[in-house]
Amino acid sequence: MSYTSQSCDQAASLWLANDLPPEILSHLKLSSCPDTAIDSSFKLGNAAQTSIGLSGLAAAYILSLRTGNMQDVSVDARHAILDISSESWYTVDGQVPTTSARDYLAGIYRTKDDSFVRLHTNFPHHRQGILNILQCDPTREAVQAALLQWNAKDFEDEAVKQKMCVSAYRSFEEWDKHPQAAALRGTPPIQLIKIGEAPKRDIKESPQFPLEGIRVLDLCRVLSGPVCGRTLAAYGADVLLVTSPKLPDLPALDVDTSRGKRTTQLDLTQAPQNDCLKELIKDTDVFLQAYRPGGLQEKGFGPQELAKIRPGIVCANLTAYGWEGPWKHKRGFDSLVQTATGFNWAEAEAFAKFNGLPVVDKPEPRALPVQALDHVAGYFLAFGIQAAIAKTITEGGSWEVRASLAAVAQWLRSLGQLPPDTAFGDGKPLPKRMNPPNLEVVALSVTLHEATGDKRDVEGPLRTMTAIRHAARLSVTPVKDVEAPMGLSRHRPVWLPYV
Repeated sequence: MSYTSQSCDQAASLWLANDLPPEILSHLKLSSCPDTAIDSSFKLGNAAQTSIGLSGLAAAYILSLRTGNMQDVSVDARHAILDISSESWYTVDGQVPTTSARDYLAGIYRTKDDSFVRLHTNFPHHRQGILNILQCDPTREAVQAALLQWNAKDFEDEAVKQKMCVSAYRSFEEWDKHPQAAALRGTPPIQLIKIGEAPKRDIKESPQFPLEGIRVLDLCRVLSGPVCGRTLAAYGADVLLVTSPKLPDLPALDVDTSRGKRTTQLDLTQAPQNDCLKELIKDTDVFLQAYRPGGLQEKGFGPQELAKIRPGIVCANLTAYGWEGPWKHKRGFDSLVQTATGFNWAEAEAFAKFNGLPVVDKPEPRALPVQALDHVAGYFLAFGIQAAIAKTITEGGSWEVRASLAAVAQWLRSLGQLPPDTAFGDGKPLPKRMNPPNLEVVALSVTLHEATGDKRDVEGPLRTMTAIRHAARLSVTPVKDVEAPMGLSRHRPVWLPYV
């Protein structure tokens, strides 16, 4: 793997924008030719290695503040691509899971005005909500027939009113005219905001891992937030994943994104369990959440409230469309943001040009080959959290870290598109998902053992899993890849004692 300083330009810009020391940047080594790491017209290899590299560099910087020794961080772009599609490559007891997180009704449908909408129905209540609007049977054929009675943007508007997850299909030009695009303009993919005063953080001498002794409450589901928490766990944090027993889960994703964490469940609608979370917050360092905008704040867990409970806390928040504008409360996921903001249209046009086909007025949508917005946002969030932790060491204070899928999409678009022949002719396709796994996947995988947890309620023999190992390589300190809970309630809601 060859490296060049030019490949670090995007990383350097984001590092310096957050007032981090410039001399640390010389320790980041990224692939010199990331653009052909995957077959897409967008620079996904660049985005993957930049976000992963920044999260690793921030970890190395924290360790240097604790020990006085800095180390190099390197990322290979192809490895980074498999990392940002990790949910596709894990095995359990030697087998690639056959279940999918994708619901059978989810996806693209034509509309009355010769356009398209994308539906996200992976949670049962979202699926039922769409069916209630359409008043149709739960089949793709019935949904398609019903949507042919709607214009795309009218259905999107109605879905927003009903708090469902839908995006109308837009080009970049159409998105640029949308008021939400105007509200996002100039917003970086990661933001650090000081929200309170607190003394400088005491730091433990000679830790084994960069985030050893850092406690993280992870209240996230699906992909982006959980990837962030998994990254912090890989760098040594005690990450306690808290989910609700009343909300549906996505086992096909949870097995992969919960690696390295401890898992517990609390029903925050019940006063005793709400109080339990408040007690955990008193001793946490990071509060990470990716629920709908305002959802946890309504329960008393907004950034300002958290900073009062635990001065010096880092509060990390992820949304779909950002904190300003008419869509700031709109629910969304990676695929929906891609469709709404023009990526599916631009990718379709580029692919048509590569194949020598005429570019029609409204090409059929083509999704990016990986859930890049989710994963890149997750790594940017991990970078931002660690940058904020570093600031609690060097200057003190309580901090909020913000990321949104739409701001990450805006940043990805700013990198530009590749010529179609480069994108789809030279770009390397993803490996085939198969049993036994593809040899490229095997070479980049690590083996983890099922955690027994402190409840000791695992039935049957403990399982093993293989998963894509963390793509950032720290030259001195290996990441912590040992166990995976493989369940959402394996541990009691308590912190591990400090070593």
